[in-house]
Amino acid sequence: MTHKKLFYGGGAVVLAAVALAALGGYWLVQGPKIIDRDLRGLDGDVNRGAYVARLSGCIACHTDIKAGGKVLAGGAKISTDFGSFYPPNITPDPVDGIGDWDLVDFSRALTSGVSPNGQHLFPSFPYTFYAQMKNQDIVDLWAAVRSVPPVKGKPPKHGLRFPFGSHEGVAVWQRMFFERKPLKEISEKSKAWNRGRYLANGPAHCGACHTPRNLLGGRKTKQQYEGGKGPGGEKIPAITIEALKAGKWSKDDLIYAMRTGVKPDGDVFGGSMGEVVSDATRFWSDQDLDAIATYIMSDNIMYPAASKKEDALVYD
Repeated sequence: MTHKKLFYGGGAVVLAAVALAALGGYWLVQGPKIIDRDLRGLDGDVNRGAYVARLSGCIACHTDIKAGGKVLAGGAKISTDFGSFYPPNITPDPVDGIGDWDLVDFSRALTSGVSPNGQHLFPSFPYTFYAQMKNQDIVDLWAAVRSVPPVKGKPPKHGLRFPFGSHEGVAVWQRMFFERKPLKEISEKSKAWNRGRYLANGPAHCGACHTPRNLLGGRKTKQQYEGGKGPGGEKIPAITIEALKAGKWSKDDLIYAMRTGVKPDGDVFGGSMGEVVSDATRFWSDQDLDAIATYIMSDNIMYPAASKKEDALVYD
């Protein structure tokens, strides 16, 4: 009798452990809690949204420029350590694009990394940065995306190595590496510095390439801007204040390079940074170029976000 009690008691423990493991696995593959932005009462401005698209790199990634592709109809291949990604068609075509999405769907994909059908989006789409975007920027960007002509056709499917092609795996990745925090202004810093901080950590997503990543693709945030790896294994340089000063960069040099692609030594940007200039930063306003240069060239760029309470986040 004693042995039976021990056996059945042990069996209950095993069953409980299995149940807890199953619940834990289910919790992981659900990903972080989705919190929809309150965008009611905001009107989108198409022209301003077109500018936000340039700030955010949307044209560069979602348009196959080298192949003469239509605007936002799907991007060229992005080669990574995990396989190849093909940015999707985000024109208003209802079948091949996102014409059947609404603003809530768009905002959720942009700031939570989840599609309308509940799939967790691969972080080659930099929603970990877009999650910090201001509400008005999102609404304006949506107006601009809806204004382009719808285009039929889709890019090829992602070519990812096992097990990186699993959307459930992305949900686990989001649990591990995806935090949504608004960037509250730092009162002792200038307006230009705060704007630059917002651009670099939000729409412009500088840290996506200029910060090293771990084996699972999570950013090593304590090494912000210390250099990383770009598409095709491209070596991305450090843009810390120490690295820039060592390279004899000034704030004016940085502004000029982002406007023209020409570096202080007379050489020009190649690779992915060349595309960033040609498709994005050369269209930026003088004020925004000054702002991001002010931030990047500052001595202290590591400021924490304001709140960890997701239900109290404010993005205006």
